Order: sequence, then C-alpha cells, then structure tokens
Amino acid sequence: MKKIIGYTLLITLLVVGAGGWVVQKYIFTPGEDKEVASPEDLREAEEVITGAVSEEELDSYEEAGKNPFGKDTPAEELTDYHYKEYIHGMSHQKVEASKKWGFYEIHPERITWLLEGLDQADVEHKQVYKDILVKWKEEDFSTIDEDHNAIWNLQNGTIGKATGILSPTEEKEYIEGKK
Repeated sequence: MKKIIGYTLLITLLVVGAGGWVVQKYIFTPGEDKEVASPEDLREAEEVITGAVSEEELDSYEEAGKNPFGKDTPAEELTDYHYKEYIHGMSHQKVEASKKWGFYEIHPERITWLLEGLDQADVEHKQVYKDILVKWKEEDFSTIDEDHNAIWNLQNGTIGKATGILSPTEEKEYIEGKK
C-alpha cells in the first residue's frame, strides 16, 4: 500500500512539474520569435481603440505633438509592436473575421507616416510592413485579408483570422459603428 501511495505521489509530482515547466516555457517566457511588449505598449493596448478619424482630429493630434494615431510615440521610436498594432487595427475596417480587437480607420496620412517611419525604424519585419503599406498607399486593398492574416500570424493570432473582404456597404457600416 505504501508503494502505491509513493508511486502515485512521484507520478503526480512529475506531471505537475512537467506542466509547470511547459507553462513557464511556452506561456510566460517569450521565445526568440516572440516580442516582449514594454509597459508603455501594454498601457496603449489597454486603451479603448475607436480609431475613426477626421481631418480635424488629425490636425489636433499634430498640434498636440501626437502621431496620426493619437499616440505619443514618434516615428523614430516605432517598434514591431507598433507596426503590428497599427496595420492590424487598420485592416479591420475591410476584412471579415469572427472577432476583431482594435480599430484604426485607414487614412492616407497614417499610411504615409508609417511608411516614412520605416526609414528610421529598426524592426524585424520591415519588408512585410512595407509591402502592405505600399499597396495600401496605392489604394490596392485587393489582398487586405491576406495582409491582415500576415500581421495576425506575426502576432501569434489564434482567434479572428480574416476570412474575406467586406463589401463597400459592410465596410461603411463597420466604420459608422466605430464612430
């Protein structure tokens, strides 16, 4: 009877230890391919993103020394985190997806600012961002669902993969629902 209890305890300890290691290694410890968000990035992400923007709002952002997304981060300090958040948020106005977190209205000034920032940024996925933003600058949104999913994959997305592109009417309703 003591042997059974001993073996049961040993097996339990091994299972709990292995489970703890898995949680630590793959959930709480970023791997080489995962980016660690700074406390400032996490505070920004916690804010409610409504993102619809008017020319007056863009002007007021500029007057206040903010970027075209209404944030304090200047172009020379943009990280992969920022590019993923901004591009991903902008893509939401045009894609079908089961869940969408965050929204920034697509605006030429935002696209231009992000493209110009790439000249100064030291980011890992620069070419991915550039390819997407150049297409969007030319108003080519024919593959925006694929663009969304490219960023979504870089963010290790599990929910909300784009499954198509919204019709102009659906896009208008989506934007109006965000204002």
